[in-house]
Order: sequence, then C-alpha cells, then structure tokens
Amino acid sequence: MQQEKNNTSDRELRISRMLNAPVELVWEVWTNAEHIANWWGPNDFTNTIHKMDLQSGGEWLLTMHGPDGKNYPNRSVFKEIIPYKKIVLQHFNPNFVATIEFTSEKEKTLLNWHMLFETTEVFDAVVKTHKADEGLKQNVEKLDAYLLKTFEPFVIERVFNAPVALVWKAITDRDEMSKWYFDLKAFKAEVGFEFEFYGGDENKQWLHLLQVTEVIPEKKLTYSWRYDGYSGISYVCFELFPQGNKTVVKLTHTGLESFPTELVPEFKKENFVAGWNAIIGTSLKNYLEK
Repeated sequence: MQQEKNNTSDRELRISRMLNAPVELVWEVWTNAEHIANWWGPNDFTNTIHKMDLQSGGEWLLTMHGPDGKNYPNRSVFKEIIPYKKIVLQHFNPNFVATIEFTSEKEKTLLNWHMLFETTEVFDAVVKTHKADEGLKQNVEKLDAYLLKTFEPFVIERVFNAPVALVWKAITDRDEMSKWYFDLKAFKAEVGFEFEFYGGDENKQWLHLLQVTEVIPEKKLTYSWRYDGYSGISYVCFELFPQGNKTVVKLTHTGLESFPTELVPEFKKENFVAGWNAIIGTSLKNYLEK
C-alpha cells in the first residue's frame, strides 16, 4: 500500500537536456525576467512578465500570449532557490510543482526538469488534453536555441611562428604573461585557481575576477571572466593546435552578452572584439615572434 501511495509516475513529467552553455549563463536566462520572456512557453507563444520575485515565497506572475490570440495568465510561487543548482516552484490552476535542476558539466549544463501534478485528473486534463508534454519539450528546445542565439561566442584564430610549448608558456607563466597580456599578481594553470587584475581605459578601471575552469597542458586553458560589482559572467578559452614548428591559437570568448551593457557601455561585445584582436593579433604575435 505504501509503495502504491508513493507512486507518482501517473501524474508527472520529466525531461533532461544537455545545454551547450555554462551553468552561470543558463541560470542567468532562467532567472532574469528580460531573458525568460523571450523563450518561455511552447512554440509561437510570447510572454509578458508582470512580476518575478526570485526568492523562497516570492511570486511569479506572467501572461502567455498564444498564437490563437488568447491570453493565458499564470501564477506561481517559488518554494526553493539554490543559486546555479535548483529552482522549485508551485504553479496554480493547474496545480503542479516544478523542480528544475542545473548540473555544471564544465562549459555545458545538464538540465533536469520535473513536473509533479496535484492529481491524475489534473495531469490528464493538462497533458493528455492540452499536450503539455509536447509543450515542455518545445520549451526546453526554445531555451537551448535562445542560449545559442543570444550568447554567440566571439572567436579569433591566429597562426604563430612558435612551437606549442613556447605558446603554452606564454599563456600560463605569470612572468611571461606580463610581457604581452595583463600584469597579474599571480597565476597558476590549475583548475579552481582564482586571479584578478584591473583593466579599462584612461577614464575608468574595472576589477576583473577570474577563475581557471579547465586545463589540458599544451592544448587548452579556460577561465571564467566577470567584473566585481556587476552582473554577468563569461568564459575565455585558449586552444592550441600544433602545425609543424608553428602553432594555431584559437581564442573563444562566450557569454559577453550577459554583461550589463546599458549600465556600462564599455562592456559591449564590440569592445571585446577590438581588445582581443589587439591582444592576440598584435601583442601576442610580437611577443612570440620577436
């Protein structure tokens, strides 16, 4: 009897998906009303977010606008928030509890989404009649597509007349880095190592906060990149490919759109493009090929 009582398989939905974005960016588009309005709901639905109080007990009010011209008001209350890990919310009319779990997989995120309906009758009405299972699938697909579209990475690739070992030393040795990159107090190519530096222009300097997330000696170096006191997070990835006595360096910077560019215009993507072209295309080249 107890096993039957605890069996909820006839009133629940589950879906999992590996998203091609780090957990910080996935969390950003899930918890920022300006982002979630752009991807929430099944295909061809749009949204108006009236309130999104992301805390335990906080209310989430939105209206979904269907392709048929009808409006669908939604009300939920957040029950549990664990930043970058879990969101639990109670949705009303129809009544169900949604649990969304985020698991970091280096530069990707495993998303697990579970919906538990109050009764089998509610489940049948929402899922079997209104095809909520297909709607949930479309919702996750829209999230994935939005991440790819919104956080399109900047990529720069150059060939240097230097062996891989020398290039690796240039991007991982603190003393060598200071000769072409930023003047760091300390740096270690070790996962979890945190470092910082000030950078900007003649008018303003920002404290950059970084943390190494992946290291494959002489092949790959990745670290997070954010700013003290500002929202948003991005990732810088150096990849090295030997080409005889030369080395192909590929730099990928993802998540630039997560920075508050309206508040700080200097954080706009075009400024990073210009900066990386100067750093990789000129400074690193001059250092390696001197």
